[in-house]
Amino acid sequence: MKLTITPKALNWFKSEIEVADGQGIRFFGKVYGSTQVHEGFSVGMSVDTSENILAETTEDGLLFFADEADEWFFKGYDLVVDYDEKLDEPKYEFNEA
Repeated sequence: MKLTITPKALNWFKSEIEVADGQGIRFFGKVYGSTQVHEGFSVGMSVDTSENILAETTEDGLLFFADEADEWFFKGYDLVVDYDEKLDEPKYEFNEA
C-alpha cells in the first residue's frame, strides 16, 4: 500500500488537526458509510501512535500512516488523500496497487 497526501490535503491537516510530538495521523477502516471500493465501511482518521505501521509518509514534518491492523481495509489498494473544497474536509481515493 502506498499512501499519498496532496498539498491541499496537507494544508487542511496542518490548519485543522493538532498533532503532538511522537504522534501522526492514522487512517483506518470504520463501520458505516462507503468508499469507491467498500460498501458499509468508510475511511476514519485519528491522531495516534503506532508500533506496527503498514504504510506511512511524512509531509512537511507531519506523519501520516495506516496500521497493520487495518490491512484488511487497504489490501490491494493505494490511498490518495486529497481535499474537498466544497465540504472543507479530506476526501479519499483508492487506486489498485
